[in-house]
Amino acid sequence: MKQVSIEMQFDDNKYVQELFGFHHSNLTRLEQLLDISIHSRGNELTVSGDEASIQDARDVLGELYGRLKRGLEVSRDEVDAAVRMATDQSGKVEDTQLTVHTRNKSISPRSANQAEYLRAIDTHDLVFGQGPAGTGKTYLAVAKAVELLVKGSVDRIILSRPAVEAGEQLGFLPGDMQEKVDPYLRPLYDALYDMLPDAQVVKRLESGEIEVAPLAFMRGRTLSNAFVILDEAQNTTAVQMKMFLTRLGENARMVITGDLSQVDLPRGIRSGLRDALETLGGVEGVAFVEFTSSDVVRHPLVSRIVKAYDSVENDRKASAPYEHVKAGETKSGKT
Repeated sequence: MKQVSIEMQFDDNKYVQELFGFHHSNLTRLEQLLDISIHSRGNELTVSGDEASIQDARDVLGELYGRLKRGLEVSRDEVDAAVRMATDQSGKVEDTQLTVHTRNKSISPRSANQAEYLRAIDTHDLVFGQGPAGTGKTYLAVAKAVELLVKGSVDRIILSRPAVEAGEQLGFLPGDMQEKVDPYLRPLYDALYDMLPDAQVVKRLESGEIEVAPLAFMRGRTLSNAFVILDEAQNTTAVQMKMFLTRLGENARMVITGDLSQVDLPRGIRSGLRDALETLGGVEGVAFVEFTSSDVVRHPLVSRIVKAYDSVENDRKASAPYEHVKAGETKSGKT
């Protein structure tokens, strides 16, 4: 492939050091990820490599420089994210409008699917985010909820999870009901404390502006003027999912997240998330975003772990194509 070189210059010197990274660590990371060579002289760069990689490098450096000018940070994670976006043709988007601003931090999409997810939340009242762990499904939804609460666009945030792991043992756990269910809701609390100062989280929880509750507590309610998130939705039954979806009230938004590869329901019970994805596919006003292992934004090893499990699972399905079909379903999963 033809090798070329380009020159790049950055006019504002106060951003150059952060763009290049400590001891040029960001430039080194770009060289590794894009298989290019970068030489710096002051605020100028010479970038060498094949034509496609050079164009990707130009896009990445331009995006990161733009982030700095907008007052956003550039870390190794942001470099990785910008490369991921640049090398995915569908992901070449400007994230200016998609950046979520909370009291503690500003959060931008780190993959094309994350960008699609945030756009869907902005434009739809009901959004399903399905895919493996570590893809930002819940984190981004909580960030968007906090942003809208702080702006006054919604009056409250309601975060829910099915406490399916507790099963029939919930009543035997020590403490009151809140103490019994809190361990199952801890990831939601963690996300909140990442978005807001600790004192604000406590205050808003006490006032009811933010409510974190197990799915069973949603029955019989109408959730209006709220941003509602149901996490780990693969562990709902079809009846529970229908109950939750029909809680949607006036001026409310709902985001449903889950991973169909990690269903903890007893054998023979159909996942409410799978049922909803099949039932609501043609319903106007509902958006669906499917994440993959390439969207994993945790430790790079997590992405490789997810891919390895996916590969083994696909091999098993190929060798026994009817093994995963439940009673009463066709091979397509529909009755």
